[in-house]
Amino acid sequence: MQKILILTYYWPPSGGAGVQRWLKFVKYLQNFGYQPIVYTALNGEMPVIDTSLQTDVPDNITVLKTPIWEPYSIYKKFIGRKKDDKINASFLNETKKTGFTQKISVWIRGNFFIPDARKYWIKPSVKYLDEYLKNNTINYIISSGPPHSMHLIALGLKKHHPTIKWIADFRDPWTNIDFYEQLMLSKWANKKHHQQQLNVISQANCVLSVGQTMSDEFLEFYKNSGGKDENKFKVITNGFDNEDIKSNTVIKDEKFSIAHIGTLVKDRNPQVLWKVLSKLIKENPSLEKQLQIKLVGKIDIYVKEQIEVFGLSKYVHKIDYLPHNDVISEQQKSKILLLLVNNTKNAKGILTGKFFEYMLANVPVLAIGPHDGDLAKIMYQTQVGLISDFEDEINLKKNILSVFNNQTINRNETEIAKYSRKNLTQQLAYILNTL
Repeated sequence: MQKILILTYYWPPSGGAGVQRWLKFVKYLQNFGYQPIVYTALNGEMPVIDTSLQTDVPDNITVLKTPIWEPYSIYKKFIGRKKDDKINASFLNETKKTGFTQKISVWIRGNFFIPDARKYWIKPSVKYLDEYLKNNTINYIISSGPPHSMHLIALGLKKHHPTIKWIADFRDPWTNIDFYEQLMLSKWANKKHHQQQLNVISQANCVLSVGQTMSDEFLEFYKNSGGKDENKFKVITNGFDNEDIKSNTVIKDEKFSIAHIGTLVKDRNPQVLWKVLSKLIKENPSLEKQLQIKLVGKIDIYVKEQIEVFGLSKYVHKIDYLPHNDVISEQQKSKILLLLVNNTKNAKGILTGKFFEYMLANVPVLAIGPHDGDLAKIMYQTQVGLISDFEDEINLKKNILSVFNNQTINRNETEIAKYSRKNLTQQLAYILNTL
């Protein structure tokens, strides 16, 4: 087997969305003639722990770990947090509004920790892995970001080992990510972020993205900077793993449960949904008796306040973070799976990994996002649910009532099957074969 060195910050027992993509690729790569070797942090700052994911790690693979220093202990002291508190991603605030000290810390983060808080791990990792590559035959390097420091580690290794093929895999954008403008960057810092991004996509043999819009944006940035190799920009979406379904006998929720699985940040707050539901419970006594809003995961205080404003708090069933295997079961039990796109300038390109797991649950998906975005395109192809735009109250109301009244959604199983983790790993193997 040809060997692949995979650089990923998020790895079991870390939980959350950032782990799934490369955990599943690693699980199936050996089926296609590739032996993965994983490099990850020994003591990284993980927002959640999920030991259930370790069952997906093949027994026969090598996992390399080195210690990392991150400035989070200083950050926690500065903003008055406890040492053991977990740091949330995407500017999530669960209990209080952003204070002055937190705003200062965000400014420091954006302007001094470039590309991110893992920057101090880059040089030690390059040194450690350079020695490893001298003593072990590696055919490919794959870096998974964010954090984009992983790409800079790969960039350092590429300079020392130019014959090794490198794939830079982007689960999220870099300078076009939804919270980029919230970092309060100076002109110098903004320029440095863009220069590092250019260095990575210029030197990588393949730039892989999880969605077409993101890939197109990287390509445009590359071409505007003088790049010529347009063919190296590829797309492999996230997907679902059929083996995650442990049982087909699931007892459905008694109530009409609209479930959102995952972190609910301010930019993802579906005000149009709260508005429509507040009207529907007044117009439809049957729906009012059966409605349950099931929120699984962390919720921003702003979202909680909006739910209260629209008089929906008594319908909310809040569930804290669940291990991945329990999440799959919770999805199957629900009547509707709610998928929310962040209402930000890059909304058309947002294509969350959660969407593909929703496919697996065989439960109607109710999505709110751009009608002409990457998500909408795949929803139309697969017919897994219904989507309405951010401010489209009329169609959102129709979509909710159609599911409530048991109108059939005819899923296209042929199209859905394309997004299985095994099929996506086969696509990855094909890209590796062609490098």
